[in-house]
Amino acid sequence: MTSLSASLVRGALTSPFKRAGQPDATVPTGRLTRPAAPVAPGPLAAYGRICGFAESGPLPLTYPHVLAFPLTMRLMTGRAFPLPVLGLVHTWIEITPHRTVQPTEPLELAVYADGLAPHRRGTEVTMVTEARVGGELVWESRSGYLSRHATTDAAASPRSAPDAVGDLPAVAEWRLPGDLGRRYGAVSGDRNPIHLHPLTARLFGFPRAIAHGMWTVARCLAEAGDGAELRSVRAEFRAPVLLPATVTYAADPTGGSFALRGAKGRTHLVGTVTR
Repeated sequence: MTSLSASLVRGALTSPFKRAGQPDATVPTGRLTRPAAPVAPGPLAAYGRICGFAESGPLPLTYPHVLAFPLTMRLMTGRAFPLPVLGLVHTWIEITPHRTVQPTEPLELAVYADGLAPHRRGTEVTMVTEARVGGELVWESRSGYLSRHATTDAAASPRSAPDAVGDLPAVAEWRLPGDLGRRYGAVSGDRNPIHLHPLTARLFGFPRAIAHGMWTVARCLAEAGDGAELRSVRAEFRAPVLLPATVTYAADPTGGSFALRGAKGRTHLVGTVTR
């Protein structure tokens, strides 16, 4: 059994015994690492196809997150992690590439938890991922994951969103199939039940399976093109994309902001980039 599969099984077994919202909850203080290893061409090509990235060129800006996901899952399913991993919802991500990374460069990966925060819908944990080449920090990200539960803290709120993007012009329309969550899960290893099937999604309060947040931001960045120019990316997942769906990618012509909108103008994702 692979380490990721083992983590998924452990998460299914331990989640029922964890309760989010405990006032004295803390995150584990250590970090998990993976020694430097080359990027496997086959999985990288499959990831590029499903997200729309070019077949050649630098490593896609979002791919280190995927490579480090087994470490993230191992940490979040550990006994010391306070939140149940099943049903966790990815709420935001900030990516900082310090330089372009080539697929031939062996990456050393590290992940750690950087604290809990109240959220109007529950409790949110911040996870940090770092990628190094020969000891040099070449890429890092911070992500928020929400454990939904009842809360009486009316002041709790999500992180502040990027600037309003309601007037951004439409660039492309995408029809997303009902099995997108299963297909992306097979490529990324993220087989959270909320993404896989309507039945398993309903167990966590969603009427249908929802698209992975990381697929939506990756697809938007692939459409934007030339990720080698980007110095930072910030994206927030405003509303889940219920599958199947038709969505519209919108972007500032100057390249500063982007969004993913659904039916009736509902905003699923907002983001900003700096170049």
